[in-house]
Amino acid sequence: MLLSDSIRKDYTLHGLNESDLHPDPVQQFGRWFEQAVQAGLLEPNAMTLATATPDGAPSARMMLLKGCDARGFVFFTNYESQKGRELQANARAALVFYWAALEREVRITGVVGKVSREESDAYFQSRPEGARVGAWASRQSRVTPSREELEARAQQLTAEFGGRPIPLPPHWGGYRLTPDALEFWQGRPSRLHDRLRYTRRPEGGWKIERLEP
Repeated sequence: MLLSDSIRKDYTLHGLNESDLHPDPVQQFGRWFEQAVQAGLLEPNAMTLATATPDGAPSARMMLLKGCDARGFVFFTNYESQKGRELQANARAALVFYWAALEREVRITGVVGKVSREESDAYFQSRPEGARVGAWASRQSRVTPSREELEARAQQLTAEFGGRPIPLPPHWGGYRLTPDALEFWQGRPSRLHDRLRYTRRPEGGWKIERLEP
């Protein structure tokens, strides 16, 4: 199927110059994220998480960013899921944020490690009860005979917990991606986009380079 060129969009909202950037890429990400929130975008923390097996077979899925600071970017999931198994075998991963209304994209690569159980539990207990039961009920990424079986398991667990505190499952928790490179992309007319990349220096700090579109 060949798509019509009528869906092509020219990008005209902003430019991105080196002088616009914060020297710290996480601080720069925070600026753009806050602008996405202020613009009223739906789930501005939605991101693509890309992982790969040790032999290079890639996979990607949408996730929600749940924390970001100088240490890195945090998300939560089932450790026994496909992504969890791949991260166990190959800790390198990539994140992509795309804020279409602002004509912006951020690409992040780095190494992923588990957060502490205390940090995972604090976030887990903040989730709605249904989501906490779901973390126990779902054998994420496994084949299931039917939707009804999954729902029956969730109902059984809800009855078993009986309104009592729901503990953090041993197979569920957070990951933190510690970045080694971040690229900020701003759409520009005629596909001459702005691409500015931060790369972590071995001695500390960040190198900023402009990439051709």
